[in-house]
Amino acid sequence: MKNCIRALRAEREWSQTDLAGALGVSRQTVNAIENGRYDPSLPLAFAIARVFGLRIEEIFEDA
Repeated sequence: MKNCIRALRAEREWSQTDLAGALGVSRQTVNAIENGRYDPSLPLAFAIARVFGLRIEEIFEDA
């Protein structure tokens, strides 16, 4: 699954650690999601969308 989390995070000047803290996950989890090595659970995908103020469809797309 492709995503634009890295770009969204960069726009806000957040580190992976900042985003991980907001989501309650590890920095390694954020890194794995950004690099497409891990697809987040639906609750985590909703949390990511909520943190960025976007819809899930605006962040993730089926590869």
